[in-house]
Amino acid sequence: MQETAQQYIQRILGNVEGQDAIKVQKATPGTLKKLVRGLNPKQLKWKPEPGKWSIAEILAHLADAEIVGSWRMRLIAGASGTAVQPFDQDVWASLFQYGKRDAKQSLEVFRILRENNLAMLKALPRESWDNFGMHAERGKETITHIVRMFAGHDTNHVKQIEGITAQLKKKRK
Repeated sequence: MQETAQQYIQRILGNVEGQDAIKVQKATPGTLKKLVRGLNPKQLKWKPEPGKWSIAEILAHLADAEIVGSWRMRLIAGASGTAVQPFDQDVWASLFQYGKRDAKQSLEVFRILRENNLAMLKALPRESWDNFGMHAERGKETITHIVRMFAGHDTNHVKQIEGITAQLKKKRK
C-alpha cells in the first residue's frame, strides 16, 4: 500500500527530528562521497532487489530533486502563495535513464547544486522563510518546511545507500 502525502511528510520529517536541517544538508554530499568511495560502476548500478533503486539511481534522483527544490524555493521566495507542482520520481527515473547515469557525475552535480541552494538560503531574508507554496498533493509548504523536508529526504536516501553498501559487503564475503 502506497503511503499518503501526510504519511510521507511524517516519515521524512521524522528522519531529522531535533536536528538542524541546514547542517544535515551541508553534510550530505560529503557523507555520500564517503559511502560510494571505492565502489566500482557495477556495484554502483547493482539493485538490492527488483523494483528497488541502485546507488547510481538514488544519486541521479538526488541531483534532479535538488533542481526541483531550487526552483520551488526561488518560486516561493518571489511569490508567496504560488502553486507548486509535484513530479513523479519513477517517471523521471525511467525517462532520464537514472540506471545508465554515471554515479560519480550525479554526485558531483548534486554537490554543486546543493552548495548553490545553501548559498541562496543563507542570503534569503529571514522573513522570506515563511513564504509558502501550495503543493498540489501536500498542501501549504513554507521555505522552512521545504528545507526540513530536503534534510529528511537526504537522510532517507543516505540510509538506503548505507543499506545497499552493507549488502554489497556481505556479497563480497
